[in-house]
Amino acid sequence: MRPYLFHMLLFCFGISISHPSTDVYDIQIYNAEFLSAHTVRIPLKNYGQLLIIEGNLLGKKGNFIVDTGSETLILNSNYYTANPRSKKNNPTYGVLSSIDNPLQRRLNEFNLKGLVMRNKSSDVIDLSHIENSKKMKVLGIIGFNILKDYEIFIDLYLNQITLTKTDKEGNLMDDKVYLETIDREIPFQLKKHSIIINPTIQDKTYKFVLDTGSELNQINKRIVKKSPQSFKPQRRLKLSGASGRKIEVMVGELNGLSLDSLKLKGMQTILTNLNYAYEAFGTRIDGVLGYEFFLDHRTIINYKKEMLYVVKHPEN
Repeated sequence: MRPYLFHMLLFCFGISISHPSTDVYDIQIYNAEFLSAHTVRIPLKNYGQLLIIEGNLLGKKGNFIVDTGSETLILNSNYYTANPRSKKNNPTYGVLSSIDNPLQRRLNEFNLKGLVMRNKSSDVIDLSHIENSKKMKVLGIIGFNILKDYEIFIDLYLNQITLTKTDKEGNLMDDKVYLETIDREIPFQLKKHSIIINPTIQDKTYKFVLDTGSELNQINKRIVKKSPQSFKPQRRLKLSGASGRKIEVMVGELNGLSLDSLKLKGMQTILTNLNYAYEAFGTRIDGVLGYEFFLDHRTIINYKKEMLYVVKHPEN
């Protein structure tokens, strides 16, 4: 990833976490530039292939992962406790498997500098395996139930993410947010919390999830069996999922993939089994596009309009 190309004004925004029987706690995200009352721009840090923003929770400085593949806000149980009797009825899903019996914490208010979203919930999960593998403090994961209220511009060319509040139809509550040129408009389907896109391989259409929390792209083994020339094996890798379980997978180069008129070439991809996907994503999927996609494509996500906008890249 490239270094920051310009200086950001120093601000922060607070996430107010409360419960009728507890005090209010603030999570502060540092180095955020407020462009207006409805738009905030936040620098992204480089930790491997995760989208990271820096913050402070209960006096502890650490990091939050921005993850469109996560259904909820997730708080690390090493730093935050769940509400009493808050056992969740359904599992929380990760890349490798489900996490059984997670706890929850109710958020009466999530406040992004005056942009208040009420009655949110968070899962409280031990994220030690991510901290150990990345050697960084992970305070939590910001997921769909927070992100869906914004149009999100993920820009790894400038190492920043821009969040703009939208109305119930998905229209921006700010005018002229972007100076960049929109190169392509790609519709998607929202299944539960998942962004479902339909790329093609050799004129066959498949279902993929677009997931900012996936460090590598993923493709189902059965797809490669049908189109073996699309995947060039390169090496084996031990992968640690959200449950902390590790498996060994094959990493290779994925070619011949097209999304609308967008040609996706040479992306690092893992060959895996996606049988868990129906329960996790609400539909059968054939693959996942993650960090590798966002590295090459400056992308705007509008959940309410179910549209992706790909911004013209200066180096293409």
